[in-house]
Amino acid sequence: MSSNITGTDTRPAQSEDHDAAPADAERDSTARRLLDSSEQLSYDPAQEVDWETPLDTDFHGASPEWSTLYGTSYWDELTPAQQRELTRQEAASVASTGIWFEMILQQMMLRDFYAKDPTDPAFQWALTEIADECRHSIMFARGAAKLGAPAYRPKRSVVELGRVFKTLAGGEAAYAAILVAEEVLDVMQRDWMRDQRVVPFVRTINNIHVVEESRHMKFAREETKERLKSAGWLRRQINAVVVAGSAYFIVTSMVNDEVYANAGLDPVRAKREAKANQQHKSMLRSSCSGLMEFLHSAGLLTKPATWFYKRASLL
Repeated sequence: MSSNITGTDTRPAQSEDHDAAPADAERDSTARRLLDSSEQLSYDPAQEVDWETPLDTDFHGASPEWSTLYGTSYWDELTPAQQRELTRQEAASVASTGIWFEMILQQMMLRDFYAKDPTDPAFQWALTEIADECRHSIMFARGAAKLGAPAYRPKRSVVELGRVFKTLAGGEAAYAAILVAEEVLDVMQRDWMRDQRVVPFVRTINNIHVVEESRHMKFAREETKERLKSAGWLRRQINAVVVAGSAYFIVTSMVNDEVYANAGLDPVRAKREAKANQQHKSMLRSSCSGLMEFLHSAGLLTKPATWFYKRASLL
């Protein structure tokens, strides 16, 4: 960003202006490209998703390999119908968690761009992204209902922590947390949208989300890097932990404990085996390899932050 120069035109001030102008130009260019992409390739879920055809229970709700019980002895004991019902409940839970976090995201972006220059392409992109997220939340809600699932919500303590986070988080903490949530969803949904075992309307939902979220992730990465330019060591240390803590609560809330009972399973045994399931933990870690590289390059993968990522099986 351009510096506020007062007094003598010294060499450091000139250097700062010289560096800031290209950065502003690059940020504007990125926002304009994202706006153009949104105009050319966006979807209306109300029209694109087949909401009318009744649910076909011969299909999964998600790729079985992404189930929290896949690879356990309990999974092997389930009938194919029980396995399919479990993946449908788990997919609905992931969708509900997505709605919860997308509402946090929208509030943070509105607060970040409040009273800023509306002619700025970044401002206009922020509103475009918020509009996308509103449509995605409605799409997820209708999808979860069609899967025959109840309204899954994070634990009350997590909901209240989210309330604090969306009120206080700003700058790189907000955008890096957005990136964490979207990156984890992106990898699993890319698998689901290609999997012929997954019910067709869910594949369509995932395709829409993957295409449109790719633009959101690009913006979140650029904003994270831009905000970090002015961050000192202490600020980076604090925000690294904030982002990692957010990641932990987001990822551990994706599959609600109630999915097991709603799928007709023994919830005590299911939760015990899911908690110890190394196959699922490996899937999560592999989905986050690119994200962890980015956080490391940005100076946000500190030792305290790493503790949270390991607890969430992201490292």
